[in-house]
Amino acid sequence: MNESTNKNEKSEVEMNFHAPVTGATGVNKGVININASERQKTLTESAAEIQRLLKQLEDTNPSASEPEQIAYVNLATKPDFKQRAIGALKEGGEVAIEEFFLENKYLKVGKAVIKGWLQGAI
Repeated sequence: MNESTNKNEKSEVEMNFHAPVTGATGVNKGVININASERQKTLTESAAEIQRLLKQLEDTNPSASEPEQIAYVNLATKPDFKQRAIGALKEGGEVAIEEFFLENKYLKVGKAVIKGWLQGAI
């Protein structure tokens, strides 16, 4: 098909997202461009790393308190990782971090960890 034909064809399904989306379902009959922002990638990686550390702690110490969990994550992460997470969170706002914690049981601690980093407790 030439370019003018493509412009005149009407989409069978149109999806517009005005917020970060982790998945959508449908039939693709064209080109899909996925451009995850650097902030989204950084937040996703940060949340995944924090969750991994919390699961690791849970395996060795299932009764760790929230302050112990926060301290563990703080000790196990490097300053450059913390700075990237802080920068991404500042850009995306607090609500952005909630989108990237896949397991809600880690959301509260994950938010507390990153809020501590924001307040300079690196």
